[in-house]
Amino acid sequence: MSTAILMQDVVKTYGPVQALDFFNLEVNEGEVHGFLGPNGAGKTTAIRVLLGLLRHDSGKAEILGGDPWADAVELHKRLAYVPGDVNLWPELTGGEAIDVLGRLRGGLDPKKRERLCDRFDFDPTKKGRTYSKGNRQKVAIIAALSSDVELLIMDEPTSGLDPLMEVIFQESIREERAAGKTVLLSSHILYQVEILCERVTIIRQGQTVESGTLSELRHLTRTSITAETEQEPSGLAKLPGVHDFSLDNGRAQFDVDTDKLHETIGHIHQLGIRNLVSQPPTLEQLFMRHYGEELTAEELTEPEKEEVPV
Repeated sequence: MSTAILMQDVVKTYGPVQALDFFNLEVNEGEVHGFLGPNGAGKTTAIRVLLGLLRHDSGKAEILGGDPWADAVELHKRLAYVPGDVNLWPELTGGEAIDVLGRLRGGLDPKKRERLCDRFDFDPTKKGRTYSKGNRQKVAIIAALSSDVELLIMDEPTSGLDPLMEVIFQESIREERAAGKTVLLSSHILYQVEILCERVTIIRQGQTVESGTLSELRHLTRTSITAETEQEPSGLAKLPGVHDFSLDNGRAQFDVDTDKLHETIGHIHQLGIRNLVSQPPTLEQLFMRHYGEELTAEELTEPEKEEVPV
């Protein structure tokens, strides 16, 4: 399988601050790859290096087989970028802005552009200065999805969209994946990453802390169990791998380490199962448990949105 994005031991510093600290990222062609990390982890710096907006200090960075800094002009004809906050030309209509972006990227499909405008309930005839935050995001999303490109880089793309539009966005990304396009998706909406992405890379303090498929990453955390049994279930609390056990009106709730799940379920079976619910960990649980109490107040703070012209 060919590699669309490759970053090996990439270092980027801002004076005394090391934003990327021997960071590694690999995205295969044709996959949707999730990019996660707390506030200030280095996600935006990594994306800017890939876009050729910043030059890394050392290490290796490749995108679509080219150097993102030296080959930026040619590479941008083959990729599309959606930032988390879009700043449009105020006097251009939304449709004109979409067309300008399409021409910069090697052209777009007019029929697909029209279908996407309908799907996202977007009026392309209004001036950019009149659009709400959500409609500005739609301009960038529609321009990216209707462009004739191989790679989509999306940094919080659904910021400002309502829940219905988020669902439509997810459907559109599935269609792009089916068409063979590659997507790098950075998002704080963890369920969105969980639904769309085959693999995930987690960055913290400029370093890759985990990378793999969702099933592989779930081994880092625990499964949530709710059980009602015929016999008294309090003994479950003493089993190895069981955490945060509580008992309420005969209903036991607890978490269990993945490697102890089989024997725990076997013990519940011996007690006589009346009702059993087993839920795999969400990415949010994975993310928080992986860092535990190491997360700083700054990392837990919602990041300020930055307006980026497209």
